[in-house]
Amino acid sequence: MNLNSLIINTLNPTGVPVAYQNYTGSESTYIRFFEFDQGAGVEADDEEQNSVHYIQVDIFSSGNYLSLVKQVKDLMKQADFKKNHETELFEDDTKLYHKVLRFYFISKNEEEI
Repeated sequence: MNLNSLIINTLNPTGVPVAYQNYTGSESTYIRFFEFDQGAGVEADDEEQNSVHYIQVDIFSSGNYLSLVKQVKDLMKQADFKKNHETELFEDDTKLYHKVLRFYFISKNEEEI
């Protein structure tokens, strides 16, 4: 399974649309995600033993999204993602509330991610 599929499958139980990088649907509540960085987690004998994937999950909504934010954090934690940042924004152009959640995920090199 690749990383994008893992994230989509992890977040599907929320019941809101989940899109990689760009959401093109018409729902006013949706989730968008992307990998913003990747690096070596552990190296041994000049070989990368595992990789660290840094993921941003953006939740957009026209209303109260607090229960959705909690659900996303819980689901990502269950899938072994670790949260390392979160902030709130308001998008003036779309009039949507925007929650930014950043996670990291460690994969072994032999895993197909």
